Amino acid sequence: MYKSYFKIGFRNLIKNKGYAVINIGGLAVGMTVAMLIGLWVYDELSFNTVHENHTRIARVMVRGHNSSGAWTQDITAPPFGEGLRSLHGSSFKHVSMASRPSNATLLHNETSVVKRGGYCEPGLPEMLTLHMLQGTRAMTIQESVLLSATTAQELFGTADPLGKVVRLANNTDVVVTGVYADIPANSNFHELQWIAPWSLYLAKSDWIRKDDWRQNGFFTYVELADNASLSAVSHAIKDLELNNLKPEDAQNQPQLFLHPMDAWRLHSGFEGNTGRIQYVWLYGCIGLFVLVLACINFMNLATARSEKRAKEIGIRKSIGSLRSQLIHQFFSESLLVAGLAFILSIVLTQLALPFFASVADKKMTMPWTNLYFWLAGVAFTFLTGVLAGSYPALYLSAFKPVKALKGALAAGRAAATPRKVLVVIQFTVSVMLIVGVVVIYRQIQVGKDQPMGYDQHGLIWVDAYSKRIHDHWEAVRNDLQQSGAIIEMAESVNTPANIGFRFGGYTWPGMTPGERTAFCTAWVGREFGKTIGWQLIAGRNFSRDIASDSAAIILNEASAKIMNMPDPIGQTIQLTLFDKTSNFTVIGIIKDMLQESPYMPVRNTVYMIDNSTTGGRVVNIRLNPQQDIPTALATVETIFKKHAPDSPFVYNFVEEAYAKKFTEEERIGKLAFMFAGIAIFISCLGIFGLAAFVAEQRTKEIGIRKVLGASIGSVWQLLSKDFAILVLVSSALACPLAYFGMQHWLEQFELRTTLAWYVFAAAGLGALTITLLTVSYQAIRAAIANPVKSLRSE
Repeated sequence: MYKSYFKIGFRNLIKNKGYAVINIGGLAVGMTVAMLIGLWVYDELSFNTVHENHTRIARVMVRGHNSSGAWTQDITAPPFGEGLRSLHGSSFKHVSMASRPSNATLLHNETSVVKRGGYCEPGLPEMLTLHMLQGTRAMTIQESVLLSATTAQELFGTADPLGKVVRLANNTDVVVTGVYADIPANSNFHELQWIAPWSLYLAKSDWIRKDDWRQNGFFTYVELADNASLSAVSHAIKDLELNNLKPEDAQNQPQLFLHPMDAWRLHSGFEGNTGRIQYVWLYGCIGLFVLVLACINFMNLATARSEKRAKEIGIRKSIGSLRSQLIHQFFSESLLVAGLAFILSIVLTQLALPFFASVADKKMTMPWTNLYFWLAGVAFTFLTGVLAGSYPALYLSAFKPVKALKGALAAGRAAATPRKVLVVIQFTVSVMLIVGVVVIYRQIQVGKDQPMGYDQHGLIWVDAYSKRIHDHWEAVRNDLQQSGAIIEMAESVNTPANIGFRFGGYTWPGMTPGERTAFCTAWVGREFGKTIGWQLIAGRNFSRDIASDSAAIILNEASAKIMNMPDPIGQTIQLTLFDKTSNFTVIGIIKDMLQESPYMPVRNTVYMIDNSTTGGRVVNIRLNPQQDIPTALATVETIFKKHAPDSPFVYNFVEEAYAKKFTEEERIGKLAFMFAGIAIFISCLGIFGLAAFVAEQRTKEIGIRKVLGASIGSVWQLLSKDFAILVLVSSALACPLAYFGMQHWLEQFELRTTLAWYVFAAAGLGALTITLLTVSYQAIRAAIANPVKSLRSE
């Protein structure tokens, strides 16, 4: 029985090739979009599941509040690890302190590579269940290192790396005790290319105060014991830091909690920010909407062609076919179309996946060998077929045989109403997507239009992998300036595209008693202001010729506003840091500089001279605009290599680094633009098919009108008017829905675009224009047809 159903369905497709192309092509495109988004969503939902114990691993977080409101941070102080072990050891299988990941040189003989890695206690490799290819995870030797397979291969080639000595960060010789398989890209730890012991980090970092509960700057990871509950342990440890702080340091009322690994990727937002889960929902809904649009095309075209199949249905019912049998037949035809569309969508997905993965910044491949993928594909095809075929099956099978055989079926407004409703749904979704794309791009522009406060053009920074640059600073600077490659250079602890550390130990004249405001603190070289080109609005820059500038500070506008001193230049400000109080003199005020998110207000920042003997981690360089950039960079590299031959020369353009701050929003915009375009294409495909049907249905009417003198324009208006009205109705429905949806999305940005009326007007007008262009082909084709041919058959 079903064999005959499929055979009839196949014959109908062969007979109506245009109808088949629109239906199968539209469904295939919709399925392709749904499949691509499904692969993206799966990758997001499976993030960090590569670690066997991911359900029991967590990161210690701290939340508190100050005058600016509530805050949450993932950085902790050095005593956290020992404090958790000593007071709550039975709740954990592993506790590990860890440094922030950073780039470092690894040198073996003449081979040198720069890789990202970090220091941690022995528990972290155990938590992550690193797959060891050689050696062991245990880091029992202080001067040791674990290498990723890629790093080991680059350093040693095919030679056995175990037991080999590597110079780490140009200052420590360590022994390779293990090689682990590269951590997959869908892990928060995928960037770790080397791992060294925490004890080594403490030994060579004399600035770390192991007993200071205020020195936040490190991560604390835990793996819960088998009998421990995340919520119960979170409650038990919440006052650990508070109980170890002095009253004057505990005004923010810090409380600890555990943030589970399974939530790091998608639920990392706090203080009202929902995190990346909003994008999973967004893309998931877009995929579903696009698929539904394709299904609507199928429904509309199937019901629109009902008159052509009315006699077939009447005959089948007259000779005894039951309605249930007809429903099965139409569902079979729908499943046949869905099956053919699925096969085509597999091909389209394979072709589109590299481009999609590139735009989404993911490593995705088709899971050909995954049984669940094929089971999901079959279920997906079946559900699509049922969804697309449900309305046509129920609609067509309900025809009365007598009316069907007489040709007396309703072909007027009542019959067209369901189709019009479906078209309205299609274009409502399409207009909403158009509005979304426009708003996203307007929001990106808001960030790009923010005043920078300094000159990014021609500004680079070089990671200072060797202390030799700092030790030979004057010689390096003189060589570079004499070469004509640079204008100026300066050290700093942080890059110009990032902010400094935050400290709350500042006091100033006129300060409100009991106030404790944290200020971002940036340690820089004396030439920093001239190098980056910041804009002074009062006072002066740091000077190489004034020794007292070692105790001078420069405020940005945000800091000066908070301190609210009538005449800040020359005022003395105190900073208490790690139980040591120092006095600083304000010598200048600069315009606010964008160093963090362009969608957030500039943080209040204090700039002071870096008086350390180790120098900054970054060398900022203003290239000479009179030289071409490749030549200038080559000169800088040559001089750097002259003074630090063992250090790699790795530079970054500040403009490029700042542009990366727009990456997430631009990625959303590109994907939304792509999916909106596909949604509009599918909707227009359906409109094209319906316009062809309407033109065919009204062929004789058009012929009579032309004989009576109707112009091509009036015929075009006749066929286009109904579709134009439907699009206008869709726009009226879409605009308020899009307004509330985009308003909710914009709430995550403190600086955001406005939802101007013309955005919605332009979206509706755009949809109307596209629709009229689509309908025009069929309308003009019908209008210029010879009326004699259409009337001859009457």
